[in-house]
Formats: sequence, C-alpha cells, structure tokens
Amino acid sequence: MKELNPLLHSQLRLAVMSILMNVEEADFVYLKEKTESTAGNLSVQLDKLSSAGYIVVDKGFVGKKTRTVCRVTEQGRDAFEEYVEALKSYLNI
Repeated sequence: MKELNPLLHSQLRLAVMSILMNVEEADFVYLKEKTESTAGNLSVQLDKLSSAGYIVVDKGFVGKKTRTVCRVTEQGRDAFEEYVEALKSYLNI
C-alpha cells in the first residue's frame, strides 16, 4: 500500500486542500469559516502548505484592510490526487 502523505494527513491541512481543489482561490476569512479553525492555527497550516509548494499565498490590501488569498499549485493538486489514490487503496475502492 502507498504511504499517506503526512503533510496532507493533518485534518486542517486536508480540509484546506479539499476546499482549494474546488475553487480558483479562497481568502483567509472564507477558509477560516469553512474549516472552523482559529486564525492562528489556520495561519500556521497555510505556512506549512505554502512551504511545501502545495499552495500560493498572496497578501495584499483591499482599501485599508489586508486580504490573504490562497490558490492550490499544480504540485499541490498532484499531491492531493496521490493522497486520495493512496487512501482509496486502504479502503479497497
């Protein structure tokens, strides 16, 4: 059996990747609401996914407010698809 990617096996990182696989981009507030996580925990997990090259995080301003937008990369898409295939092998699907 294939080994499950430990970076994606974390509940919050997997949730973030699952969301980003289905949208072009998502901002921090949207991800925080959908994952029901704290801002601090989400920020740490986004940094880990970004450092791995799985997502791109763009920080900017809308008016005077900061806005953080995340997008999945091709490398992240491939890693997620491999994770799903490995999971299927455990479930005999």
